[in-house]
Amino acid sequence: MEDWIIRLVEWGHYWGVALLMLLETVFPPVPSEVIMTVAGVSAARGNMNLWGTIAAGTAGAMLGNWLWYWLAIKFGEARMHVFIDRYSRWLTLDWAEIERGHGLFRKHGPIIVLVARMLPTLRSLISIPAGLFGMSLRRFLVFSTIGTAGWSAALASGGYFLGSQFDDIEKWLGPLSTVIMVGILGTYVWRLVRWKPSPTPADARSDIHPEA
Repeated sequence: MEDWIIRLVEWGHYWGVALLMLLETVFPPVPSEVIMTVAGVSAARGNMNLWGTIAAGTAGAMLGNWLWYWLAIKFGEARMHVFIDRYSRWLTLDWAEIERGHGLFRKHGPIIVLVARMLPTLRSLISIPAGLFGMSLRRFLVFSTIGTAGWSAALASGGYFLGSQFDDIEKWLGPLSTVIMVGILGTYVWRLVRWKPSPTPADARSDIHPEA
């Protein structure tokens, strides 16, 4: 995977970084950890400016973030409820968890969005509850941009440091990409195996007052 990321960054420079980060946001298995690290390495070698690299990565990711936010609004709560109920097993998520998230969003929505932008997988998915639960576009853009820029800056700076210290940085990128992808897949499988639907009110009552 890292080979085509390196080629696209070398070919497109800032546009390549922005496009890759857009793809990462829309299709999370494309890891931003590798994209922005590669971009930072390229900046260290003089192909791009570090600040421009961070800005390009942030802009591409934010376009994808806004897209998910907009789709969540258009999809609507009723259709989302049906979708979650139908595919809850594979999503490892049910509507009861969505409702709990709604309560948290009412109290701490901006902070949740900001922090989630710097966490694996949640970086992309957090746009959906933000749109679904009615977060204002202004707040969504402000706090998403802060978190996304921080994440992009951390990764690009790490790549910049590595690129300035080691000539043969490519040998690190293959194992890094593999570890990230295995980690993402492993986390999903772990959730899939352990996930159980939230108890219904009837289930809760039967736990408290079991039948004789």
